[in-house]
Amino acid sequence: MQSSQIIVDGVVVEESVTFTLDELCRACRGTDMELLALVDEGVLDPAGSGPADWVFDGSALGRARTALRLIDDLSLSAPAVALVLDLMSEIEHLRARLRV
Repeated sequence: MQSSQIIVDGVVVEESVTFTLDELCRACRGTDMELLALVDEGVLDPAGSGPADWVFDGSALGRARTALRLIDDLSLSAPAVALVLDLMSEIEHLRARLRV
């Protein structure tokens, strides 16, 4: 099986890597309250029944960092960040279709 990798700020992160909520907070330099708000808005999608046992996959690191950057740089709310990330994803999808 070939592993899937994500590049976050010049660091390769295996998609199979997992993070707890605390580990993801440290890795993206966010607070648990910020990440809880992002989970509530569907920006982050952890596995598990609650914050104490949530597990985030490797792709969550890049998404969390991007979301927190939008919050900090543009003073966006979590719902606005969810919309912006959805639009960014749609643009990337359309660009990929144009390349084919």
